[in-house]
Amino acid sequence: AELRKASKRLTCHKRYKIQKKIREHHRKVRKEAKKRGRRKPKKDPGIPSAAPFKEELLREAEQRKQRLEELKQRQKLNRQKEHEKKRKLEAKKSEAKIQEKAKGKESSGKSKAKTSKPLDKNSKKSFCRELNKVIEASDVVLEVLDARDPMGCRCPQLEQAVTCSGGGKKLLLVLNKIDLVPKENLEKWLNYLKKEFPTVAFKSATLMKDKAMEQFTRRRARVDLSRTTECFGSKCLLKLLQEHGRTRNKAIQVGVVGFPNVGKSSIINSLKGVRACNVGLARGVTKSMQIVHIDKQTKMLDSPSIIADPSNSAVALALRSIIDTEEPGSASVLEGADAIINHCSKQQVMMHYNIPDFSDTEEFLTLLAKKRGMLKKGGVPDIDNVTKLLLCDWTGAKVSYHSQPPGSQRLPPYLTEDKIAEMQECFNLKNLEEENNKTVQALKNRSPASSILFQSAGMTDGTIEENKVIEVASEWENLETSMDGEEEEEDFTESDNDQDDVEEMDIREVNKVSSTAALALVSLTHDFLFSESNSLSFSLDKTADEDDAYDFNTDYV
Repeated sequence: AELRKASKRLTCHKRYKIQKKIREHHRKVRKEAKKRGRRKPKKDPGIPSAAPFKEELLREAEQRKQRLEELKQRQKLNRQKEHEKKRKLEAKKSEAKIQEKAKGKESSGKSKAKTSKPLDKNSKKSFCRELNKVIEASDVVLEVLDARDPMGCRCPQLEQAVTCSGGGKKLLLVLNKIDLVPKENLEKWLNYLKKEFPTVAFKSATLMKDKAMEQFTRRRARVDLSRTTECFGSKCLLKLLQEHGRTRNKAIQVGVVGFPNVGKSSIINSLKGVRACNVGLARGVTKSMQIVHIDKQTKMLDSPSIIADPSNSAVALALRSIIDTEEPGSASVLEGADAIINHCSKQQVMMHYNIPDFSDTEEFLTLLAKKRGMLKKGGVPDIDNVTKLLLCDWTGAKVSYHSQPPGSQRLPPYLTEDKIAEMQECFNLKNLEEENNKTVQALKNRSPASSILFQSAGMTDGTIEENKVIEVASEWENLETSMDGEEEEEDFTESDNDQDDVEEMDIREVNKVSSTAALALVSLTHDFLFSESNSLSFSLDKTADEDDAYDFNTDYV
């Protein structure tokens, strides 16, 4: 058990004693101040009008003031230059140390066996490396598609890599989030996709039961979580994988791949029945390969998201790429929101968000911010946060939209009739179709009126090979190094000895005292005029340490 802090309360005797001491101290201070008396500041009497050489005296005083100001400015500039020189020397020393360390590491690396460089877990190259690990280790690859835009979730580079890898590797399509599209649209997509690859209709569980959830339900029995934890299509998918494992007479590894926010980790959690993988609305939650044992014969491999190629359309990048939404005023976020709105029916968007007519995306975001109460100081609409919210809604499971399949079936160049037959063998397609029909009938789908019609941009190109990934961070590092190089090129050619000589001459001129009779007549005036200048010169010569020093032994009033 933690110890309690000591009480700050005092006994009355002690408190009164302290108050008495304070009163005595203040009385003593006031008494001493009375003895000293108050020193009134001397008034400037000025130079008498009858005094000889009045104009010359005033001119000299002006010149001395100007010299003092110039001297002060020079000393300030000198201090700044010295500070910059010290900073650059320290920077050069630190750079030299870093280079020495790097050389030492290179020499040790050459002597040892060549090993792969460690990558940052958040880097795109690391994502590609982990994705390739999953594809190589898998016997069956599940490409997860969002039922709202299945064609936009397909990656031709991934499909080509799996179909051309050989070794009996199979590719299955999993149509996830089927509860967010109308039933007729879902049936059309299943009929279209099954002609190329075996396709499973799936609705993953959105909230998994664990120990914490069990306690939550016990405490609050009125909360019904049966609808949120319900899963459709898991039995069909498990049955399909187990049958494939029996035909191969060995335990199989199943890789789950796809673009961000299609529900890869949620599918694994649904099959396992427990929250085994982390899930979230943010893109790129899974950063490395994770192995989850479903049963003795089946292992699921969770993978990071596929990196969308920058050459894709703005809609594809908005929905399928890992955009940094934390960066304020990011152009990619605003462009993505604009592309999404332009690819939808305007009337349906107005009906869904319950907002009036708008002319462009900026006006739409302004109206949405006012509707949601997202305002900055002074009632200004918070466009940045509303844009982020819009993207999260469209990539998450909040907005129901659907796209129509192409009118004619055109096979991709990497897919032939032989390849399709190879992918479909070892699977009972009739049973799969029956199970899909059962899933579609059992599920409560959205009505066509409540779903927004979306124009798909087609397949999204992805970057699978690690060498083709372009890291944005490296460009910023190059810019920083070039800026440092430019700073080092600057050189101060002014010599310190010359500056010291100039300062000495100025000080001599300031301290000169005229020996004329006129100065003798107005000695009091002269003393007052230049007492201020002397104090200034003295304070300029003092170092910063002396100015900032505080005498703790002195009793200040």
